[in-house]
Amino acid sequence: MSVHPDQPGLFISFEGIDGAGKSTHIDALATAFREHGRSVTVTREPGGTPLAEKLRVLVLNDPMDPLCEALLMFAARRDHLRQVIEPALARGDVVLCDRFTDATFAYQGHGRGFDLAVLRQLESWVQARDDSGGIRQPDLTLWFDLDPGVAAARLASARTPDRFESLSTGFFAKVAEGYRQRQLADPGRFARIEAAQPVEAVWQAVRAALAARRFLGDIDQA
Repeated sequence: MSVHPDQPGLFISFEGIDGAGKSTHIDALATAFREHGRSVTVTREPGGTPLAEKLRVLVLNDPMDPLCEALLMFAARRDHLRQVIEPALARGDVVLCDRFTDATFAYQGHGRGFDLAVLRQLESWVQARDDSGGIRQPDLTLWFDLDPGVAAARLASARTPDRFESLSTGFFAKVAEGYRQRQLADPGRFARIEAAQPVEAVWQAVRAALAARRFLGDIDQA
């Protein structure tokens, strides 16, 4: 095992519609980093703190308009950043987050049709970095791209859907387009993963995306 006590924090987000298979690879990547001496924080959005988890329950279950959804998402994100993500990065942890702001643009922006300019303003306020004056974004976003029809079939046999998961494939087609637009706007941050492949092939694509950025070089040699 190699230990890297002085390495800076690393922030990786996992994006994609429900059923794309993110969770399997979050767990695998966390294990890989830990086996090579990195401290790992695994978290999710909305959620990750006691307050944000309460807001998650509201967002996923209670009817509300798109503005309410967006405000609750960013309120949860602010607490998550302050309480979990920023402290973990300051410690030098690898932070693996199941969804981040790209999901808000994809779901509330493109899926719900909410004003993207308002979302960008909220993003600039909530994710303002105290250390650099910029906006906190992941160092890498792994986008698990999957046809909405395939995702729906996977979910049908997996669990009872929440308020979002029960929406139509047409809604999720808009969400997928939202992710595509976010990738086009920031291609250096995104790695598109073809999520319809067998699990091992998807895992190899994840490893390749991180190795290309020298985030996983030592793990690839294991």
